Amino acid sequence: MILSYDAVVLGGGAAGLMCAITAGRRGRRVVVIEHAERIGKKILISGGGRCNFTNLHCRPEHFLSANPHFCKSALARYTPHDFIALVEKHRIPYHEKTLGQLFCDGSAREIVAMLEAECHSVGVEIVTGARVREVTRGDRFVARTDADEMQAPSLVVATGGLSIPKMGATPFGYELARQFGLKLCECRPALVPLTFGAEDRKHYCDLSGVSAEVVASCGGQSFREKMLITHRGLSGPAVLQISSYWDGASPISLNLAPEKDVLTRMKSRPAGRDLKAAKAAFRAVLADRFADRYPRPRRGRHRRHRRRHGSGPRCSERASHPAEQDPAAHARAGTSLRHWPGITPSPSATSLSRPTHRERPHVATHVESAPRTTDSKDFRHPYCPRSGALFTSGALHRPQSRMKRQG
Repeated sequence: MILSYDAVVLGGGAAGLMCAITAGRRGRRVVVIEHAERIGKKILISGGGRCNFTNLHCRPEHFLSANPHFCKSALARYTPHDFIALVEKHRIPYHEKTLGQLFCDGSAREIVAMLEAECHSVGVEIVTGARVREVTRGDRFVARTDADEMQAPSLVVATGGLSIPKMGATPFGYELARQFGLKLCECRPALVPLTFGAEDRKHYCDLSGVSAEVVASCGGQSFREKMLITHRGLSGPAVLQISSYWDGASPISLNLAPEKDVLTRMKSRPAGRDLKAAKAAFRAVLADRFADRYPRPRRGRHRRHRRRHGSGPRCSERASHPAEQDPAAHARAGTSLRHWPGITPSPSATSLSRPTHRERPHVATHVESAPRTTDSKDFRHPYCPRSGALFTSGALHRPQSRMKRQG
């Protein structure tokens, strides 16, 4: 069937729906074509299912673009307060979290329902489960699906990027742009978690769920927010934010104890002589499970001490503290807390310059722990994305100790 409209919008996500609503308010006859079975699928998972729908401090300088002036007019004509007014019009309760982030009190489904209601109120037609097979242009744009042929003088491509392929993300938009001769900026991962290499997974990924406030830094940019250790590596707002500034070469460092006096606690006499006291000092600045892991025993000294003095717990604990009254070791331990872990690309890492929905860049990580220095070594950074898609590859290697416990 041949259908005629003023505008055809490809993609029923947040951008496509807002575009359709605006065009509908101007009296245009609009259709939204969504290939998934429902609209707003990424909205539903945003903000942990509560949808972080805007930010009170949204300004042009907070956006990354080849043209830094690109977003100025858009943000001047439609501000965060305009969207907040729309949310309040639909009586959706919300709250402010850190740094001006606004979340629904309830579910992200309320935002999707709001956008759908706004579409219907201005006469926008929404077609779901319709895959566009071909787009051509003569006097008008023609979008052909399996069932219909939709024609319009205006075509909007709002099909999203490559993140979260499991939810249906495809390179369709990029392919369509190439078809019509549009210039594309180089693609690279952004807003992505980091994945550990196999060796570091064994040491840290059993700490999955541990979070801490950190300062993540890279290339002169810093973000102070939460970091989360996952079953694959590192995530959380601080890690996702700094990943956008990673150029594939510069190290990424994490300050685990921002504005905290680490050295004074570690130099105290009990902490310098006893492993339990040292861990207590670490707990003052780190989450308990992370603090218990951080001061790992020095194996060679530990074995020699056992041969000389027996294997009692007090002997082994005294011998195994990593910074035994050594000022240099204290300094290295403090530095490792303020610059953990130091991420650089592994020589075997996949190029991050042209990610596709099949090929995911992977970054190996090497985590230095006290008293060793924190020189950057084999790190591997993925794409994140859940927050886009997690750009990792290979099987998940569980720590051997966990596998044994599970029997």
